[in-house]
Amino acid sequence: HAAVAVTSGITKLLSEDELRGVISHELAHVKSRDILTQSVASAIGAMITYLAYFFMWFGSDDNSPLSLVASLAMVLLAPIAATLIQLAVSRQREYAADATGAEICANPESLASALLRLEEGAKAMPMQVNQATEPLYIVKPFSGKGIAGLFSTHPPIEERVRRLRQMRPALG
Repeated sequence: HAAVAVTSGITKLLSEDELRGVISHELAHVKSRDILTQSVASAIGAMITYLAYFFMWFGSDDNSPLSLVASLAMVLLAPIAATLIQLAVSRQREYAADATGAEICANPESLASALLRLEEGAKAMPMQVNQATEPLYIVKPFSGKGIAGLFSTHPPIEERVRRLRQMRPALG
């Protein structure tokens, strides 16, 4: 089961067409079972981390300094690698939801316009939200450029808009 929630703030900020684009994007997540995909990605990430700990404690009878350093590196790097993989999956699912959402509402420009307006709104009135809730937003409420972008659940707005605008001729 899934639900799509709309805040009163977004209904005041967006036009009816833009809101249709946003809701179509969210319905695309439901249609493609992205919650399940993210759950599987999280489980795989957790397994990678647990395997690193397992090998640190039980992987070798060799107590050499090199073996200890390798085990420690695995324990430190495995969770980071798992997180980066999970976030990359999340960003790809956002691109897919944009494309499917544009098809659902038959107007990629409505979603592109909504994304730009929401980004402007987020810059004008920075939100005070818990970073753990970032995946629940259609635009990322926390900025992330360069390396920080690797730790974002959402791809850059400008790239999302560019891809949506390339769809216009295809959807006519």
